[in-house]
Amino acid sequence: MSNSVETLLFALNLMPEVVAFEQVQAAIDEHYDYTPTRFTNGSGDDMVINEAGTNEGSCKIFAFAKLHNLNDEQTLACFGHFFRDHVLSNPEGDDHANIRTFMRHSLKDVHFDGEALKPR
Repeated sequence: MSNSVETLLFALNLMPEVVAFEQVQAAIDEHYDYTPTRFTNGSGDDMVINEAGTNEGSCKIFAFAKLHNLNDEQTLACFGHFFRDHVLSNPEGDDHANIRTFMRHSLKDVHFDGEALKPR
């Protein structure tokens, strides 16, 4: 898969099962300026608080999803094998807290303290 944003968005629409986390990160790194930013995922007692500079892959994906108005399924596809192989294959697991919390909520419950991504 190319690192172009257009190619990535096309794949997320038509072939989300082939989207790889590494390809998403490469496209973001190539086309956006990233600023480590504190963000929260979830609500109430079911929330993950991510300080700036932590869980940067999740930060980039959630910021990208918001910029491009991705739906929840497309957003989860951006996590690639972490979502498909680690989370879906082990539904009772406690790893990948951001993915698991996101699955119980949605992109509307992801909030940033600043602007994590800016298009170049």
